[in-house]
This record gives sequence, C-alpha cells and structure tokens, in this order.
Amino acid sequence: MVRPKSTQPTDLELEILKILWDRSPLAVREVREALEAAGRVLAHTSVITTLNVMVGKKYLSRSMQGNSCLFSPKVAREEVTGRMLGDVVRRAFDGSAKAVMLSLFESSELDADELKELRQILNRKTKEQSQ
Repeated sequence: MVRPKSTQPTDLELEILKILWDRSPLAVREVREALEAAGRVLAHTSVITTLNVMVGKKYLSRSMQGNSCLFSPKVAREEVTGRMLGDVVRRAFDGSAKAVMLSLFESSELDADELKELRQILNRKTKEQSQ
C-alpha cells in the first residue's frame, strides 16, 4: 500500500526552511554548513537531492548566480506553521482549539511575562468577539 503524500514538510525539509527563512538565498554548501552547525551532518549530494525535491514540492525556488544554485523559500513561515498546527489540531484534538490551549498550559512551564502576554492576547480576542 502506497503512503499518501504529506502536505507537511519532513523534519529535514523543515530544518532547511528555517535556515532559509532566516537567511536566503543560500548556495547548497551554505545550507549544508548551516545544517552541520545545527548538528545535522549530511553528504553534499544528500543536501542537493533534498533541495531539489523541495523545489519540486514548491517549497523553494532556485536561481543561478554564476556557477552556483541559490535557494530561497517560496512559502512563508506563517503558511507552513499554520498548516502544521491546523493538522495537529484536527488530528490530535478533534479540531478543538480549547483542547490545544489547555494541553499547552498543562504541559508547558510559563513564566510571568509569558502569562501576561497570553492574557493580553485573550483580552484582545475577547474584545474582538464582542464587537
């Protein structure tokens, strides 16, 4: 049985996207060095293959500068993280944002500043709902 295509990036693709969201365009060598600095040691050919697959999936664009291929993200961080979070909410929490938030509050250590910021967001959302 063939596994259905995922609409989410793999772990390696997400690592590469994070690198490119922070600084792009980058050549293959620069992507490989950034992955290595993050503890992910891969052969140069493996990085090339992954980048080309990501171009095919429309996650990245490729351009030439001299003899080097430069890669840049074609998808925004917010688009990818939103899709990934939406998938988790649907699959793990049956679509309940409340269940997600309760789970996050129970499983995370939040300091006073984070709680204050979250309270401000909740207050703003409550105000928006009542208008």
